[in-house]
Amino acid sequence: MSKIRLAGMVNDSITDGPGIRLTVFVQGCPRSCPECHNPQTQPLCGGYEEDDEEILEKIKSNPLLDGVTFSGGEPMLQTRNLLHLAKEIKSLGLNLFCYTGYIFEELINVDGAYELLEYIDVLVDGPFVKEKRDYRLKFKGSTNQRVIDVPKTLKENKIVLIEDEKWN
Repeated sequence: MSKIRLAGMVNDSITDGPGIRLTVFVQGCPRSCPECHNPQTQPLCGGYEEDDEEILEKIKSNPLLDGVTFSGGEPMLQTRNLLHLAKEIKSLGLNLFCYTGYIFEELINVDGAYELLEYIDVLVDGPFVKEKRDYRLKFKGSTNQRVIDVPKTLKENKIVLIEDEKWN
Protein backbone atom coordinates (compact mmCIF):
# COMPACT_ATOMS: atom_id res chain seq x y z
CA MET A 1 0.00 0.00 0.00
CA SER A 2 1.21 3.51 -0.87
CA LYS A 3 0.06 6.96 -0.06
CA ILE A 4 -0.51 9.22 -3.05
CA ARG A 5 -0.60 13.01 -2.70
CA LEU A 6 -3.78 14.10 -4.46
CA ALA A 7 -5.42 17.32 -5.53
CA GLY A 8 -8.66 15.39 -6.03
CA MET A 9 -10.51 12.84 -8.13
CA VAL A 10 -13.32 13.06 -10.64
CA ASN A 11 -15.60 10.10 -11.20
CA ASP A 12 -17.40 9.59 -14.52
CA SER A 13 -15.15 11.99 -16.45
CA ILE A 14 -15.59 12.07 -20.24
CA THR A 15 -12.99 14.78 -20.86
CA ASP A 16 -9.80 13.14 -19.55
CA GLY A 17 -9.51 10.32 -22.06
CA PRO A 18 -11.82 8.06 -24.03
CA GLY A 19 -14.96 6.63 -22.47
CA ILE A 20 -16.07 7.00 -18.88
CA ARG A 21 -13.12 7.42 -16.54
CA LEU A 22 -12.07 8.03 -13.00
CA THR A 23 -9.47 10.80 -13.11
CA VAL A 24 -6.85 10.92 -10.38
CA PHE A 25 -5.41 14.43 -10.10
CA VAL A 26 -2.08 14.14 -8.30
CA GLN A 27 -0.73 17.10 -6.38
CA GLY A 28 2.52 18.82 -7.28
CA CYS A 29 4.04 20.19 -10.46
CA PRO A 30 7.16 22.35 -10.77
CA ARG A 31 6.44 23.61 -14.32
CA SER A 32 4.05 26.54 -13.69
CA CYS A 33 2.92 26.59 -17.32
CA PRO A 34 1.24 29.90 -18.20
CA GLU A 35 -2.56 29.45 -18.10
CA CYS A 36 -2.24 25.96 -16.62
CA HIS A 37 -5.59 24.14 -16.66
CA ASN A 38 -5.09 22.96 -13.05
CA PRO A 39 -2.99 25.62 -11.25
CA GLN A 40 -4.29 24.49 -7.84
CA THR A 41 -2.40 21.21 -8.35
CA GLN A 42 1.03 22.90 -8.60
CA PRO A 43 2.12 23.31 -4.95
CA LEU A 44 4.11 20.23 -3.95
CA CYS A 45 2.90 20.37 -0.37
CA GLY A 46 -0.76 21.05 -1.18
CA GLY A 47 -3.62 18.61 -1.48
CA TYR A 48 -4.05 15.57 0.73
CA GLU A 49 -2.78 12.01 0.97
CA GLU A 50 -4.86 8.97 0.21
CA ASP A 51 -4.01 5.27 0.26
CA ASP A 52 -3.88 3.65 -3.16
CA GLU A 53 -6.21 0.93 -1.80
CA GLU A 54 -8.88 3.56 -1.07
CA ILE A 55 -8.58 4.85 -4.63
CA LEU A 56 -8.79 1.30 -5.91
CA GLU A 57 -12.03 0.74 -3.98
CA LYS A 58 -13.53 3.82 -5.67
CA ILE A 59 -12.51 2.39 -9.04
CA LYS A 60 -13.98 -1.02 -8.25
CA SER A 61 -17.24 0.52 -7.07
CA ASN A 62 -18.00 2.01 -10.50
CA PRO A 63 -18.92 -0.72 -13.00
CA LEU A 64 -19.34 1.85 -15.79
CA LEU A 65 -15.66 2.82 -15.98
CA ASP A 66 -13.75 2.22 -19.20
CA GLY A 67 -10.52 3.34 -17.61
CA VAL A 68 -8.57 5.56 -15.28
CA THR A 69 -6.58 8.71 -16.01
CA PHE A 70 -3.58 9.98 -14.06
CA SER A 71 -3.43 13.76 -14.38
CA GLY A 72 -2.29 16.56 -12.22
CA GLY A 73 -0.12 18.08 -11.20
CA GLU A 74 2.64 15.86 -12.53
CA PRO A 75 2.08 12.11 -12.16
CA MET A 76 5.72 11.36 -12.95
CA LEU A 77 6.72 12.97 -9.65
CA GLN A 78 4.94 10.10 -7.88
CA THR A 79 5.88 7.12 -10.05
CA ARG A 80 6.69 4.80 -7.15
CA ASN A 81 3.49 5.70 -5.32
CA LEU A 82 1.32 5.20 -8.44
CA LEU A 83 2.89 1.91 -9.53
CA HIS A 84 0.82 -0.46 -7.35
CA LEU A 85 -2.37 1.38 -8.31
CA ALA A 86 -1.48 1.13 -12.01
CA LYS A 87 -0.89 -2.62 -11.72
CA GLU A 88 -4.25 -3.09 -10.02
CA ILE A 89 -6.05 -0.95 -12.60
CA LYS A 90 -4.69 -3.14 -15.38
CA SER A 91 -5.59 -6.34 -13.49
CA LEU A 92 -9.21 -5.10 -13.50
CA GLY A 93 -9.10 -4.94 -17.31
CA LEU A 94 -9.30 -1.14 -17.40
CA ASN A 95 -7.17 1.07 -19.64
CA LEU A 96 -4.82 3.64 -18.17
CA PHE A 97 -4.35 7.09 -19.67
CA CYS A 98 -1.73 9.51 -18.30
CA TYR A 99 -0.83 13.16 -18.79
CA THR A 100 2.71 14.39 -18.21
CA GLY A 101 4.55 17.65 -18.79
CA TYR A 102 7.68 15.64 -19.58
CA ILE A 103 8.33 14.49 -23.12
CA PHE A 104 8.60 10.73 -23.43
CA GLU A 105 12.32 10.86 -24.15
CA GLU A 106 12.96 12.66 -20.84
CA LEU A 107 11.25 9.96 -18.81
CA ILE A 108 14.27 7.64 -18.92
CA ASN A 109 15.84 10.04 -16.41
CA VAL A 110 12.84 10.02 -14.05
CA ASP A 111 13.02 7.55 -11.18
CA GLY A 112 10.45 4.79 -11.61
CA ALA A 113 8.98 6.19 -14.84
CA TYR A 114 9.81 3.19 -17.02
CA GLU A 115 8.18 0.80 -14.56
CA LEU A 116 5.03 2.93 -14.50
CA LEU A 117 4.99 3.28 -18.30
CA GLU A 118 4.75 -0.51 -18.58
CA TYR A 119 1.17 -0.22 -17.27
CA ILE A 120 0.08 2.91 -19.17
CA ASP A 121 -1.84 2.49 -22.42
CA VAL A 122 -1.85 6.10 -23.62
CA LEU A 123 0.47 8.93 -22.61
CA VAL A 124 -0.14 12.56 -23.52
CA ASP A 125 3.31 14.09 -23.21
CA GLY A 126 4.74 17.57 -23.23
CA PRO A 127 3.97 20.76 -21.36
CA PHE A 128 0.97 22.89 -22.16
CA VAL A 129 2.17 25.79 -24.35
CA LYS A 130 -0.21 28.74 -24.40
CA GLU A 131 0.95 29.90 -27.85
CA LYS A 132 0.15 26.46 -29.28
CA ARG A 133 -3.27 26.11 -27.64
CA ASP A 134 -5.97 24.73 -29.91
CA TYR A 135 -9.49 24.33 -28.56
CA ARG A 136 -10.34 21.87 -31.34
CA LEU A 137 -8.00 19.24 -29.90
CA LYS A 138 -9.51 16.46 -27.87
CA PHE A 139 -7.69 15.16 -24.78
CA LYS A 140 -4.82 17.63 -25.07
CA GLY A 141 -4.45 21.39 -24.83
CA SER A 142 -1.72 22.41 -27.26
CA THR A 143 -0.39 21.16 -30.58
CA ASN A 144 3.08 20.36 -29.21
CA GLN A 145 1.64 17.59 -27.05
CA ARG A 146 1.69 14.04 -28.40
CA VAL A 147 -0.76 11.19 -27.87
CA ILE A 148 1.50 8.13 -27.55
CA ASP A 149 0.61 4.45 -27.76
CA VAL A 150 2.84 3.36 -24.89
CA PRO A 151 2.78 -0.46 -25.35
CA LYS A 152 3.74 -0.12 -29.04
CA THR A 153 6.38 2.52 -28.21
CA LEU A 154 8.02 0.26 -25.62
CA LYS A 155 7.85 -2.77 -27.93
CA GLU A 156 9.22 -0.98 -31.01
CA ASN A 157 11.68 1.17 -29.05
CA LYS A 158 10.50 4.28 -30.92
CA ILE A 159 7.67 6.75 -30.39
CA VAL A 160 4.40 5.45 -31.85
CA LEU A 161 1.71 8.10 -32.01
CA ILE A 162 -1.99 7.44 -32.01
CA GLU A 163 -2.92 9.01 -35.31
CA ASP A 164 -6.53 9.79 -34.61
CA GLU A 165 -7.65 13.05 -36.20
CA LYS A 166 -9.90 13.89 -33.25
CA TRP A 167 -6.85 13.91 -30.94
CA ASN A 168 -4.25 15.60 -33.16
